[in-house]
Amino acid sequence: MTLRQHVDQALRNHVAVGHFNVSTLDGIWAIADAAQNLKLPVIVGVSEGERDYVGVREAAAIIKTIREERGQDIFLNADHTYSFDRVKEAIDAGFDMVIFDGAQLSLDENIRVTKKCVEYARQVSAATGHEILVEGELGFIGTSSKLLDSIPDGAVVGDANMTTPEDAVRYAKETGINLIAPAVGNIHGMVRGGDPALNIKRVGEISKATNMALVLHGASGNTADDIFKAIKAGVAIVHVNTELRVAYRAGLIKSFSDNQDEVAPYKFLKPAKMAMQKVVEEKLRIFN
Repeated sequence: MTLRQHVDQALRNHVAVGHFNVSTLDGIWAIADAAQNLKLPVIVGVSEGERDYVGVREAAAIIKTIREERGQDIFLNADHTYSFDRVKEAIDAGFDMVIFDGAQLSLDENIRVTKKCVEYARQVSAATGHEILVEGELGFIGTSSKLLDSIPDGAVVGDANMTTPEDAVRYAKETGINLIAPAVGNIHGMVRGGDPALNIKRVGEISKATNMALVLHGASGNTADDIFKAIKAGVAIVHVNTELRVAYRAGLIKSFSDNQDEVAPYKFLKPAKMAMQKVVEEKLRIFN
């Protein structure tokens, strides 16, 4: 099945495709192995910083190889991309999906650039026969996938400042995007002491108004119940990053502590990889 088919099926069945960010090869294998164990589709995400580290074409080649060798429905997304040029770079490299993040721009400017990204993706899709989905972000939810002491400055968590159904409809109609990521009380990163609750009512309102699959960003730190309700209300893709980073770091620290004389990276990195894999499997069960 294609990524579009998986997203459409998830929306119909009130489940979600898991999206997990990585910046290392062992992270990619953690996601691939978790999804294979559960026989579920999965999306590997690489933000601008992450793909600068992994390599844009290298990431595309790795995911393509895993998909072909295993017959696994694993896809690659250019997460949080802030310019047309970098969207184009990912599309040209063979990514399955791209996100233009114009959440900090004016609505008019966000629409202008997003539309340009959609038009280019459609041109390449038509020329290659490989459909590239384009997601747009509407509403600022912060930018850092890390542990936070408080809600990021400027992040939208109050009801009055969340993405409105009216803006979402205009944005979707004028850009032609495939998916929309709204601000519905979600934030990037994890707030110590617990993330704020999601506004499930607003998720449902945007889903009904746009008749589109929604993407929930910043799901690290949200409760399983909140995520479950958001999926039932119209979310078809759920993003997790910070929880994987925390698990990887903890696994690596424990590995060094338990094996102080080990110098082979493939040995001391394995516990960190397995810690990430455990988180991915737990999340995929919640999403499905």
